[in-house]
Amino acid sequence: MQTQLHPQFAQTPEGRKADQILRSCVHCGFCNATCPTYQLLGNELDGPRGRIYLIKQILEGEAPTQKTQQHLDRCLTCRACETTCPSGVKYGHLLDIGREQIEKQVPRKISQRLFRWLLRKTIPFPKRVSLALSLGRLIRPFLPAVLKHKIPKTKTISVSHIPIHSSRKLLLIDGCVQSSSHPQINLATEELLAILGIQTLIAPPSCCGALSHHLSANTDACAFMKQNIDAWWPYVVDHKIEAIISTASGCGVHIKEYGELLQAEPGYRHKAIRIAELTQDIGEFLAKEPLEKLRVKPQRIAFHSPCTLQHGQKLATVVEQILQSVGFELLPVKDSHLCCGSAGTYSLLQPIISQQLLQKKLTELETSQPEQIATANIGCLMHLQSGTSTPVRHWVELIVEQANLNR
Repeated sequence: MQTQLHPQFAQTPEGRKADQILRSCVHCGFCNATCPTYQLLGNELDGPRGRIYLIKQILEGEAPTQKTQQHLDRCLTCRACETTCPSGVKYGHLLDIGREQIEKQVPRKISQRLFRWLLRKTIPFPKRVSLALSLGRLIRPFLPAVLKHKIPKTKTISVSHIPIHSSRKLLLIDGCVQSSSHPQINLATEELLAILGIQTLIAPPSCCGALSHHLSANTDACAFMKQNIDAWWPYVVDHKIEAIISTASGCGVHIKEYGELLQAEPGYRHKAIRIAELTQDIGEFLAKEPLEKLRVKPQRIAFHSPCTLQHGQKLATVVEQILQSVGFELLPVKDSHLCCGSAGTYSLLQPIISQQLLQKKLTELETSQPEQIATANIGCLMHLQSGTSTPVRHWVELIVEQANLNR
């Protein structure tokens, strides 16, 4: 694709990066075939190719409008288009650049600005999330259905803590929403790793910065990333950890990009690169471990592979292979590459499209009548659970629970 970026952008780091991405696009349209919003809406501008053209126009000096903003807002950032693209177009990075420019040029309605501000000032903070969940549970009967079903019920944590000291040490990330809403996921992960003879060190609960980043609040995002590097670096240097483990694929994909996102920060660039290199999804790590001792009570499981796992981290089928290897019966899921509609704050900011995608995804997941649905990301888990009576669990939690029952 030929480009003529406006001088205002051409010599900036973001402009040069965008220009390189734009020039790699051959506008073949393969991306539209796997784009959830294009499939739903049938509008070229609600698919990756159309959005690329809109971003190109902005960077070439054309003033964006609220319609331009709407088309970019509707993108889930699922990156299915990146998996499909034969030219390796880094669409997600281009979208971030385009959205940032639109935020600067197109004022939002006061109600939109307030809502997005509330999301940024609540969700990334574990204590605030805990308070909001507690209040939400109290007033659940009075909430509209779209919010009522998004508030998880209080769950009893039923995992056994196995204290262990080992030469193999991992740092387990305890994020913002997951640490408040489903703390049993990381507790189950600790137990599983202990069974394998691996010691787990727990990082203080904190946001990875992804939410702020995708809402174009880059100052906030940068602060979260630096805060995490400062908190995690002693574990890298003093404890000689083997890896940094994320049990939420949405956090994992963002942390793996710290090196690129902080490349302009001299005091953090090299540390960010090392943090990104050490970060692994729990499935990515366990795929290299001997799991023979983990045998579960057979169950029929439908697995939803989060976009951040299969498209963002390129770890398609990794978790599925683990689930099958320990004894679960994994059921086929049609269109498993498509997004469930959660996508971070998307389900709150674009509820109509999100609900359409949710119902489509649940139909495919429940076709073979699974006993449980498993997934690998807290956002997907909560979104899927809001629309079905079939239990939805993190896959690590399932393994630990069933392995305990089988002892």
